[in-house]
Amino acid sequence: MRANPKFLIAGGLAAALLGGLALYGTGSNLGNLVGVAPSGPCAQAAPVAARIAPHARGSVAAFEAWPTPRPAPALSFKGPDGAPSDLSALGSKLLLVNLWATWCAPCKAEMPALDRLQAELGGDRFQVVAINVETRNLDKPPAWFKTNAIAHLTYYGDPEGKVLPALQSAAGSTGLPTTMLIDAKGCVLGVMKGPAEWSGEEGKGLIRAALGQGA
Repeated sequence: MRANPKFLIAGGLAAALLGGLALYGTGSNLGNLVGVAPSGPCAQAAPVAARIAPHARGSVAAFEAWPTPRPAPALSFKGPDGAPSDLSALGSKLLLVNLWATWCAPCKAEMPALDRLQAELGGDRFQVVAINVETRNLDKPPAWFKTNAIAHLTYYGDPEGKVLPALQSAAGSTGLPTTMLIDAKGCVLGVMKGPAEWSGEEGKGLIRAALGQGA
């Protein structure tokens, strides 16, 4: 589902942040009811979500840490060689899963920041997973990566259009970009609805907190 173009404000990350925030409703997270004790398969992730919540500030203030984490949706997509892949194929690591499209100005504005975040913190314990959700003109997104010097992110695509509705339903999101933070055991720690300066100090601090590395 494409976001309304009138809300996609071009030019600069600051303008994109304003445009991106206009795309979203508040959604709902039934697991985040006050007074509900963490339980189920992701109960062990609750302390991590609580630890990162204070780091949702500044440029990542819109990040919603989930007091009651839940299993991430099953997402299947294509790797850079066109072969089928999914989140489990990426190994047991913290994943920042970002949905984007070339027709989404806020998505393109935040992509360099995601690329820098991957360059600085990516490795055996953490990876940025940017999944393009376009189903037509499939040569355009990887070409945009190259033209804009996005060098540290692996290109993933979803030409079948299944990832977008699955992740947005789980996140309670209605627009792009949508970004979900998933721990090494496949539990959702929180969601960002809209763009962010992920390579800024606040963004890196949030990821480091999730990794247990402190502020």
